[in-house]
Amino acid sequence: MPKIRRSHIGDRMSQIVIHGNTIYLAGQVGTANASVTRQTQECLRNIDTLLAEVGSDKSHILQTTIWLADMKDFGEMNAVWDAWVPNGHAPARACGEARLATDAYKVEMIVIAALPETGEAG
Repeated sequence: MPKIRRSHIGDRMSQIVIHGNTIYLAGQVGTANASVTRQTQECLRNIDTLLAEVGSDKSHILQTTIWLADMKDFGEMNAVWDAWVPNGHAPARACGEARLATDAYKVEMIVIAALPETGEAG
């Protein structure tokens, strides 16, 4: 049975959980009350940072779930997403509308990724 590793463990959640070769990230948000563009950029920067910490990167993302506080922001979020996602490595993705933790958050992203195979370049 593969070992479970956790990083950035808090009382309520871990920011990173690894089981086998699969990486699970907690939901990532940006700065409260910032624009959808800025919150999306910050979510993606957080994802990049957490994946790099465990030796992976955005080209190894398997699935992303995106929650928007309002679907009217879909185009604005996608403009940032489309510029960030690596060509040929788009993950499976879902995007829906949900009430987030507070009204100050407009975007939250949840990622499942793979650890690169030994010797594989990202």
